[in-house]
Amino acid sequence: MDPVKPAEVLVATGNKQHRDPARRDRPLRGQDQRDSPPGEAIVGTGRISAARMLTPVLPTLPFTKSQLATLDDALVRASRRASLHFGVYLGDLGADTRGRAEVLHDSMGKWADEAVLVAVSPGQQVVEVVTGCKAAHRLPDRGCKLAVESMIASFKQGDLAAGLASGLRILTDHTGS
Repeated sequence: MDPVKPAEVLVATGNKQHRDPARRDRPLRGQDQRDSPPGEAIVGTGRISAARMLTPVLPTLPFTKSQLATLDDALVRASRRASLHFGVYLGDLGADTRGRAEVLHDSMGKWADEAVLVAVSPGQQVVEVVTGCKAAHRLPDRGCKLAVESMIASFKQGDLAAGLASGLRILTDHTGS
C-alpha cells in the first residue's frame, strides 16, 4: 500500500481484510494498530479501513468569461487612453512581494519603461503597483495610492474583476501627458 502523505486528506475507500487470515476474527490489540501503515486502521471486526487520496478537482478560475472580457477591455482602454502599457498579475508574490512585482514588471521586456503593472496576491492580501521609468513621470504616487485603495475596497467585497477594472480606470485618470 502507498503511504499517505501528511498533507493529504484521508477518504475511506471501502473494505479490505487483514493480511493475516488468522487475525481476522480476533479482538484488536494495541500492537495491531501500530503495525498498520499510515492511512489504515483495523476495526473491531478485523476489517482494515483504508483511506486513499482522491484525484483532486482542478481549481476554479478566478474570473468568469464575462469578467475576463471586461478586464481585457479595461486593460485595452487604459493602454490606449494613457499611451502606456498596462498589465495585471494575479497570484502569489512570495516573501518579498515588492521585489517579485518588480521582477514581473521587468519581464515586460522592451515595454517595461512605459509600463504599469498591477500585481495582486489575494492569498497574501497584497497589491503592488510598479511603474517603469517613463510611466513613473506621468503617473503620480497619489494616483497609484487611490487606485490601490479603490481595488482593496472591491476586493473586500469579493469582487476581484471589478476591483481591477476600477483600479485601471483610476490609474488612467491620473496619468498626465
